[in-house]
Amino acid sequence: MSQRGFEIVSAYQNAGLKLPERQTANAAGYDFFAREDFVLKSIWRYDFIRLFRLIKNEHPLTPDDMQRASSILKPLLVPTGIKAYMQPNEVLILANRSSNPLKRGLVIPNGIGVIDADYYNNPSNEGEIFIQMVNASPRDVVIAKGERIGQGIFMPYLLADGDLGNANQRTAGFGSTGVK
Repeated sequence: MSQRGFEIVSAYQNAGLKLPERQTANAAGYDFFAREDFVLKSIWRYDFIRLFRLIKNEHPLTPDDMQRASSILKPLLVPTGIKAYMQPNEVLILANRSSNPLKRGLVIPNGIGVIDADYYNNPSNEGEIFIQMVNASPRDVVIAKGERIGQGIFMPYLLADGDLGNANQRTAGFGSTGVK
């Protein structure tokens, strides 16, 4: 019986994708690779400086300014074409590669990603894993198909005393459990 691992999402079976892999015998993380060429635009390319000046000088922001700021500072989802299966009491933690912030200015804005066991084969996107990233460097960064973009670590988790679980079932993909 398989306990945990990775599969290629069915839509990309013939796309020449690699399953995540550890780079050394003692590596905890499985490196994820980009499903396709992807451009992460620098946050500095946009009208960010103008918005920063408005905020710094305590000028009120218009609804248009707020919309522009939201689109500028929004992370992009780099697709992997990979899904992960695991036991119900496990989680796959997504983390940045240690070289990404220092060498390329790429950060995962929420620090980590959490892939729950019930994300696998969800009806919305079959459980495809995406790595959220923001490019804080002054230049756009081109991520080539097959390039390592993040890493995943399988971990068990514990429940609080008295937690009887929640009977809700996942009905969608990325970010669906926080939507009301």
